[in-house]
Amino acid sequence: MTVATFIAALEQRERNVAEVRFFPEREGIYGGVDPALPRELREHLDRRGIRLYSHQADALRAFRDGEHLVLTTRTASGKSLAFLLPVLERLSLDPAATALFLYPTKALANDQLATLDQMCRETGISAAPAIYDGDTPRERRPRIRQVSRLVLSNPHELHHVLPWHHQWSRFLSGLSCVVIDEAHRYRGVTGSHMAFLVRRLRRICARYGSDPRFIVASATLANPDEFARNLCGVPFRTVAGDGAPQGPRRFVLYNPFSGGVMEGSFHRDAAAILVECMRHRLQTLTFTGSRKMTELVALWAREGAVRERIGDQVAAYRAGYLPEERRDIEQRLKSGSLAGVVSTNALELGIDIGSLDGVILAGYPGTMMATWQQAGRAGRRGEESVAVMVASQSPLDQYFVRHPDLFFGSPHESAIVDLENPYIFSGQLLCASAELPLDPSDSAFFGPRFPGFADALRAEHLVSETPRGLVYSGSRRPHELVGLSGISRDSFRVVLDGRTLETMDRGQAFREAHKGAVLLHQGEQYLVDSMDLAHGIVRVHPSDVDYYTRPLKSVDIAVRQVLESRPVGDFALSFGDVEVSEHYYAYRIVRNDAVLGIEPLDLPPLRFSTKAVWFTPPGGLEDELLSAGADPDGGLHGTEHALIAMMPFRVLCDRWDLGGLSVPAHPATGGPAVFVYDGYEGGIGLSEKAYQIFGDLARHTFALVSECPCEEGCPACIYSPKCGNDNQPLDKKGTVLILQALCRACDMGESCQDPAGRSSSEGVLF
Repeated sequence: MTVATFIAALEQRERNVAEVRFFPEREGIYGGVDPALPRELREHLDRRGIRLYSHQADALRAFRDGEHLVLTTRTASGKSLAFLLPVLERLSLDPAATALFLYPTKALANDQLATLDQMCRETGISAAPAIYDGDTPRERRPRIRQVSRLVLSNPHELHHVLPWHHQWSRFLSGLSCVVIDEAHRYRGVTGSHMAFLVRRLRRICARYGSDPRFIVASATLANPDEFARNLCGVPFRTVAGDGAPQGPRRFVLYNPFSGGVMEGSFHRDAAAILVECMRHRLQTLTFTGSRKMTELVALWAREGAVRERIGDQVAAYRAGYLPEERRDIEQRLKSGSLAGVVSTNALELGIDIGSLDGVILAGYPGTMMATWQQAGRAGRRGEESVAVMVASQSPLDQYFVRHPDLFFGSPHESAIVDLENPYIFSGQLLCASAELPLDPSDSAFFGPRFPGFADALRAEHLVSETPRGLVYSGSRRPHELVGLSGISRDSFRVVLDGRTLETMDRGQAFREAHKGAVLLHQGEQYLVDSMDLAHGIVRVHPSDVDYYTRPLKSVDIAVRQVLESRPVGDFALSFGDVEVSEHYYAYRIVRNDAVLGIEPLDLPPLRFSTKAVWFTPPGGLEDELLSAGADPDGGLHGTEHALIAMMPFRVLCDRWDLGGLSVPAHPATGGPAVFVYDGYEGGIGLSEKAYQIFGDLARHTFALVSECPCEEGCPACIYSPKCGNDNQPLDKKGTVLILQALCRACDMGESCQDPAGRSSSEGVLF
């Protein structure tokens, strides 16, 4: 059986197949380098029959020219070899040179270590590659520091290694190259922390006389040079071409909700399609959005596969499994003894799992970048492959299945690394001051805002003046206080029988771990018994209830400073600093979308400063809405929800990274207003990007809502799963009219009526 027979079987469900797109086979493009690689590397490639693709040769030439390098090519294009060859060449030519490889996951580092070990053995290059992370046995650590020339680690480990840099003096003094693999993972809050972590590393390297070159390897981005420059603080050369061959591929958009949003789980459809793939002898990987759904889809697929007598060929794969379990699944995939695997995005990264025939995406992964990363896991043998995206009820999923040309033709998103967040900046400076004294020359690493922040820390007595510079003078280690994935210094511990399951900041704890909440941790379900606000402790017990909980909240926003503003027709559009107050006052108990009850909460308001974009409609619009029989308040609320739903289409973010507020009157605007704000203290650059691309955002949002076949609003257009007001009030007609007026105000004209078309400004947004 073949991909074609599978597609034919799928198309029997004609109502659900929205699009089948064919991508033809592509021949490889090869390149050479002059001078040739060192003999040992050249012979290694010859033995394996490897010819360099054009982008691999380009990368080697750029590195030899002394440039920092950002590699941004598709999955399975040979990115790893593109950065391994320059590094190994450097290590072979300079016996004192060392290299650091940073990976976002331990599993990926382990996978790459096997490749490096083999290459070093076969080439005779003495590098003693080793992993140095939290799992490295204590007795092995001194030898790695003394001997290894090639160290694999992760940002969290590096964060805690830097204060002990004197133990790494040999390695740091010879550090000639730093590879940051899967760099697109470092965006938002994590990206901001990572950017300062890299600057701290560069600063310490300068102390030891080294100036390493950076190789940033990433999935395809719209702004690779800007992203890499912000991440590392140095100029980059981009290698974006892709010379790797590719077999023919079909991509299916499958919509279980083609007749409108209704009850039912699209994950059931994903499981059924996985069984269909297996029945057609297509080895297939299915991606889901959570650990719990990974287990459920695998269970449903296994039940369906039993009827085909292949039930033992289905497995789940996710974080939380023992390393031996994960490696066993990876090996069974390579050997072909597993016909189907259901995974979280843990297998989206470059872990070697061999060649696959098919990939199923259970819902749009949230970004075009992740979509093509996941789809690219299939078709590695050069034979025909298939990818299927099973659409969920979410607005973006339903928008894409209605506009397949837009889905397949969309540019990749911009990855934002924001260096302006004052809380991240000050925390990272405290870490730097505990590593080496701060002095005026550090502006070269931390930028022009450094002196002001250093003075502020001195005024707060967190750093002290010494003859050598400013040094940390706090009572607790700053590296323990400053994490790489959050902003709040106020953390809560989730405790089960005296054992800490996880930590979370106050905002997350109020949303997910209040008293009575059903909490998910690594796919397991817990019920929250109590929340100790004074000591930051959440106590839980294991549970298996058949309901879930959602908090209710009220939001208030005070505008502190308007940073930018411009008229958009009769509308006023602004961007600036705001103070947000979120009050979680109750939570809903929900089973199968039916509300069983509402329980009150006694929690203090959360107040934080952040950035927001907001607009004010013209005064006459309310009368137009009323005369059309629409509810102005419900229209504003629906517009807020829909704008937030469309934000991930253009910016690498999740709708959960954003908050919103719509009000019939606001003191800062003197009239109605819709706010969209960054959901993190200090802001992370999302609302600023929304301000810059607002016309494009409005056009797509109008199309999203106006085309949805529902009459009164639904989860595919204006309903939001995170609404703190229980999605009340909402009015679809009012939302459509407001967005239509907004499109006209943006001078978009006919493009508002042609959502799949291109406005004159499209293509120059990023």
